[in-house]
Amino acid sequence: MADRKRKNKKDTSSKAKASSKKAGEEAKEAVDAQPLETVKKPKKEKTKILFVSPEAQPFAVSGGLGEVVGSLPVSLAKKRKYDVSVVIPLYRGVPGEYREKMTFVKYFYFLLGWRSQYCGIFKLRQNSVTYYFIDNEYYFDRDGLYGYFDDGERFAYFCRAVMEMFPQLGYYPDIVHTNDWQTALVPIYNMSIYHLGFKSIFTIHNVAYQGKYGLEILGDVFGLPAEAGAFVEYGGCINLMKGAIECSSMVTTVSPSYAGELQDPYFGEGLDSIIRKNSFKMRGILNGISTEVYDPSKDKEITAKYTADDLSGKVKDKAELQNIFGLPQNPDIPVIAIISRLVHHKGMQIIQNVMDQILQENVQVVILGVGDPGYENYFRWIQGIYPGKLCANISFNGGLSHRMYAGADMFLMPSLSEPCGLAQMIACRYGTVPIVRETGGLRDSIHDCTMGEGNGFTFQGTDAGGLIDAVRRAIGLYWRKEDWENLKKYIMGLDFGWTKSAAEYDRLYADVLEG
Repeated sequence: MADRKRKNKKDTSSKAKASSKKAGEEAKEAVDAQPLETVKKPKKEKTKILFVSPEAQPFAVSGGLGEVVGSLPVSLAKKRKYDVSVVIPLYRGVPGEYREKMTFVKYFYFLLGWRSQYCGIFKLRQNSVTYYFIDNEYYFDRDGLYGYFDDGERFAYFCRAVMEMFPQLGYYPDIVHTNDWQTALVPIYNMSIYHLGFKSIFTIHNVAYQGKYGLEILGDVFGLPAEAGAFVEYGGCINLMKGAIECSSMVTTVSPSYAGELQDPYFGEGLDSIIRKNSFKMRGILNGISTEVYDPSKDKEITAKYTADDLSGKVKDKAELQNIFGLPQNPDIPVIAIISRLVHHKGMQIIQNVMDQILQENVQVVILGVGDPGYENYFRWIQGIYPGKLCANISFNGGLSHRMYAGADMFLMPSLSEPCGLAQMIACRYGTVPIVRETGGLRDSIHDCTMGEGNGFTFQGTDAGGLIDAVRRAIGLYWRKEDWENLKKYIMGLDFGWTKSAAEYDRLYADVLEG
């Protein structure tokens, strides 16, 4: 009886195996019979990239850095191979329309030096990008983004909060892309304390601002161990940008020319030797602009919209610009616009040296900006000397800048140093011909059209002669109406968007991950 049971069990097992084998063969045949494209393959996990920045458009922006971090992550997210996130402080000035859409994630406490600090995390999903906001009212509930006595401590807190955020959220990026000295402590903290597995990229937007502090606050304020001094000590003080260059996997700048210039003592602001030492991991990638924000066919800030095929709206915008600045409304006289911080490295001294000569020409000049009191007072004074020819608005006014790009004929940007510059690209987008000094990103984006096909007028040197010559060449072409119209149409058709730049970052990230 027992033998019969064992035999029956064996027979059942054999039949089950045969049946299973037959079913497997039939399933394989069914799969093989399907068209290749219907066979589902396991999805490849996206590369996780986190941008760490002190600002990002449209939430908080004070200049080019905010515009870049507002546009580049969105462009990368469109590739669908990246899981892109951005983290910035939750400043008081973040508009309510975005605050209402945020989701509170969690809060926690961590140590910064000897201080236990609160950290709240808010989250917002927009344009296929996840935005994280670090909430701490003590540090960020203020009127502006920067310029406070405790900026070193404020951004040390921000960087430490980013590092503490990873285990709290269970989120570990493959690449952390930091920007300027305010985020420099992220790669430094990782190298000296956390030792997480991500690759780090540090972008220098402006080498003039390096985050320099006394060595005595290494532990108390920054919460760094003594051995981290090897990374950050330079020139007898803490230099956060130097530390980030040393600790990052790759260092980028915002134009190819600027990457080369930074190795020169004239441009390197004291960091040229460190940059030369790390030149093997330096790359320069030209920034782009948002072609959605800066689009004369859709811009809500300007009086009349227009395209390269129909420039009639630009004529109306010019009349309105002259009206805003209290200048005679003459459609024939060329209008030169200056939109800039009024500081030395933006070439204000060159402009001051040559302004009388410029105003001897049949032109009008409109100026928008704030900066050093000496330059602000100069432009207030000279508009009284040349009424009806020059008017200065000493303020920061984003809406007015759009109307100036749209209404002016020429855009003057004689920077002594310009890492990338976006204004010259925006001017082209609006059909306003740039006049620039050949440096940094200005050299990479604007090429002189006097001797052939170009998109503006350029000069070298720092003397008044080069600038006035470029202005006069531009005015000369302006009076050749057909040629001038063709130049406006040509520069409006140039692609200064993020497609090309994003492709270069794509290659950069691949190289970093392989390295």
